[in-house]
Amino acid sequence: MLKSNTERGIIGDESELLHRRSIFGANAYPQKKGRNFLVFLWEACQDLTLIILMVAAVISLVLGIKTEGLSEGWYDGGSIAFAVILVVLVTAVSDYRQSLQFQCLNEEKQNIHLEVTRGGRRMEISIFDIVVGDIVPLKIGDQVPADGILIDGHSLAIDESSMTGEAKIVHKDQRAPFLMSGCKVANGFGTMLVTAVGTNTEWGLLMANISEDNGEETPLQVRLNGVATLIGTVGLTVAAAVLTVLWARYFTGHTKNPDGTAQFIRGHTSAKAAIDGAVNILTIAVTIVVVAVPEGLPLAVTLTLAYSMRKMMADKALVRRLSACETMGSATTICSDKTGTLTLNQMTVVEANVGGMKLSSPDNYDILTDATSHLLIEGIAQNTTGNVFVPEDGPAEVSGSPTEKAILSWGIKLGMKFDVVRAAASILHVVPFNSEKKRGGVAIRVADSKIHVHWKGAAELILAACTSWFDADGSIHPMTSDKVNEFKNSIEDMAALSLRCVAFAYRLYDLDKIPYEDKRDKWELPEDELVLLAIVGIKDPCRPGVKDAVKLCTTAGVKVRMVTGDNIQTAKAIALECGILDTSADLTEPTIIEGRAFRALSETAREAIAGKISV
Repeated sequence: MLKSNTERGIIGDESELLHRRSIFGANAYPQKKGRNFLVFLWEACQDLTLIILMVAAVISLVLGIKTEGLSEGWYDGGSIAFAVILVVLVTAVSDYRQSLQFQCLNEEKQNIHLEVTRGGRRMEISIFDIVVGDIVPLKIGDQVPADGILIDGHSLAIDESSMTGEAKIVHKDQRAPFLMSGCKVANGFGTMLVTAVGTNTEWGLLMANISEDNGEETPLQVRLNGVATLIGTVGLTVAAAVLTVLWARYFTGHTKNPDGTAQFIRGHTSAKAAIDGAVNILTIAVTIVVVAVPEGLPLAVTLTLAYSMRKMMADKALVRRLSACETMGSATTICSDKTGTLTLNQMTVVEANVGGMKLSSPDNYDILTDATSHLLIEGIAQNTTGNVFVPEDGPAEVSGSPTEKAILSWGIKLGMKFDVVRAAASILHVVPFNSEKKRGGVAIRVADSKIHVHWKGAAELILAACTSWFDADGSIHPMTSDKVNEFKNSIEDMAALSLRCVAFAYRLYDLDKIPYEDKRDKWELPEDELVLLAIVGIKDPCRPGVKDAVKLCTTAGVKVRMVTGDNIQTAKAIALECGILDTSADLTEPTIIEGRAFRALSETAREAIAGKISV
């Protein structure tokens, strides 16, 4: 019905995509229209300070024209009215422009890029370009882009709290294959077939009825509005008290003229004279209100925020919540991730250690025996979430995460034929890589019915689980303490060059010990008695400008700390390169500390060293 191949996907040419969108719709949903300019004008007029000033302006105009005539009497009231109109217009224009900018920001925020398989080739597209029938690979951290069904997967777990409201991870398999748009992949990986997009999805129906409110006031505005309201209230109270007292004195005959005669005498003073006297007293009260209410405060705040926003936009910084600006003004520490933040996230394998031999270029790979290359290539091709597509007329196209792409590209240099290797074995169980375990594994059945368990992960962790090692000649040797130290030194040497160290290991496993398929999801792959195959060093260059940015923060009194899951030596080398660590600083604990060491400390000890930690 959907005319989609579960392995190759749809053909993906322009005519087919248009045809599918015309039948099933596009993967977008109607956005609620933003508020128009008149709404912002009305909201600006709701300010209590401005309301008081508007009333004062009207009274001042009436009294001024009455007492001094139209030609002279409009000055005070007109000036107040002009100031109020100016504040309202500036506030409304600023808020309206901010609203338009954040509408664009919201659209950009929702424009997630992800991979799909079309015509047998993995390609990166916008989430808005997905159509019904697309084949979408999913991995940890991905958002499910549309409604669909699971084709295949391993240990796939979905966080459906955004849809159901329940903070519960739901495991997906062939018995429960339905995936809902907008949910997050919490664990595992898999492949889905898109069955509904846009407003036809559950997420689309939900989002069509939700709009974000951008009318938040910053803490500064809240405090200043509080001060302005307090001053205005006090001014009104004092003005009312003065008006009451002066009117009471006037109408009881206690208000005197300069010659000592009473200004108001019951039964003798004419109605016109009495009204003029009362109006003069009212003018005094209005003057108190006008002087007491800080009419310049709303304008000053609005202009300051608008100016600050324009300066930030010039630096390509858009703030989702204005309160974050003030919060950041009080920040004394910035904790930054390494990969993709301090570095470019463009990874390449630049060094390898196979059987104690250092390999730094493809020219050295010829010394590896077929047995060594075969096992290493098998581990690379089978234990990955990436993909390699080889077109008929062009170089291989590698897709996946930056780390996977780097390792697969290295595998191609070793002579890996990805599709051939993948087809030569059947996958029995997968333990997906995650940042907590820092490793991932796969169990496969090869052609002679042997079971190979391959592991890949942080070099120091994989090395600790190895009891033997594979040399370049294809021989297996026991892992002695001297050999462990030799491999550890190799890891430290790579880490000192800012290389990310990843190790590959494998072991044989008895077919009889494998659980039945219905219980295989809970099978824990064996992590002991591994045979070390190789250790590779992956280069991830520092991002240009990072060192200057760190220096700028340090000069401003803000301490920059690196928080990463990488090897501590790699983290130290990158921190030195970025300027987070100084070469003259003490490069031992607690300046550089591993998470498990910090967690083992008491609460008091943590507080004592927290300020000294940089990495």
